[in-house]
Amino acid sequence: MASFQFIAAAFFLIAAVVFGGSNAQLCPTFYDSTCPNVSSIVRSVLEQAQRDNVRNAALLTRLHFHDCFVNGCDGSILLDNADGIESEKNATINLSINGFAVVDDIKTALENVCLGVVSCADILAIAAEISVVLSGGPSWEVQLGRRDSRTANRAGTSALPVFNESLSTLKDKFNAVGLDSTDLVALSGAHTFGRVGCLTVTPRLYNFNNISGNADSTIDPTYLKTLRQTCPDPNTPAGSNTKFTLANLDPTTPNGFDNNYFTNLQNNQGLLQTDQELFSTSGAETVAIVNRFGNSQSDFFTSFAQSMINMGNISPLTGNNGEIRSNCRRVN
Repeated sequence: MASFQFIAAAFFLIAAVVFGGSNAQLCPTFYDSTCPNVSSIVRSVLEQAQRDNVRNAALLTRLHFHDCFVNGCDGSILLDNADGIESEKNATINLSINGFAVVDDIKTALENVCLGVVSCADILAIAAEISVVLSGGPSWEVQLGRRDSRTANRAGTSALPVFNESLSTLKDKFNAVGLDSTDLVALSGAHTFGRVGCLTVTPRLYNFNNISGNADSTIDPTYLKTLRQTCPDPNTPAGSNTKFTLANLDPTTPNGFDNNYFTNLQNNQGLLQTDQELFSTSGAETVAIVNRFGNSQSDFFTSFAQSMINMGNISPLTGNNGEIRSNCRRVN
């Protein structure tokens, strides 16, 4: 009997080691013993990147978002085209994504100190948090322990929100990955910094609802004039070469992370259709959330931090699943 109990105990111990790893949970202390300086190394690279280009903070935050909404937070967006891999970078919605060179620099710095330890998926999560902090935003305990995927899913980029979608479609896309309306509004608040190309703005200014010369009526008239100066009608000589001209997502503090995005919405100065619809859709539950965040930056910061944690928990690969890429652009 004793020998049977010993064998049974041994079996369950082996099973826990073999199978338990694949169900491992993310935690903020994951690298404490294997790469204790991971955050300071990432921060050092990002501080230099910010000095080189102030846009890098918004770019890296967006990278994490675009990674998590496609197959979960697995670093798949970083993969280049290769045999059997159709890069997500080449999906239409990702053509304006950037920041990959900074991720490469972070990976190199980490590999020099902690060889084969920190995943590219975790690099994106850490870089997003530090980027927000460096821009004046909140900090949060980044959950760690993700592994990297060995595949990409270009077709899966259809799960990402598009700039001209309805609020109901946005909510459906967030709900599909386990995020609610508070997450939707809070994460949209990342548009408090960064820029987008006029190509995504001009339909609201000149051809809204496919009516030539028509502007979105929810745009403040003074703001509309400003936007039309930045982004002239692409069907005119003045605007024919400006589709890649950049417009500030937040016209007030474009490089800082604050709650001005929400006060802009309250003043009908949301740049993208999907921004303004959070506030201008009659009867929507998001209106009250926009008002709450617009009236209290601390409320926004608290909710944003929690929503980033929630987003970072979307279907991560852990334990024995995936790998730790030595180069974020290709599988090992």
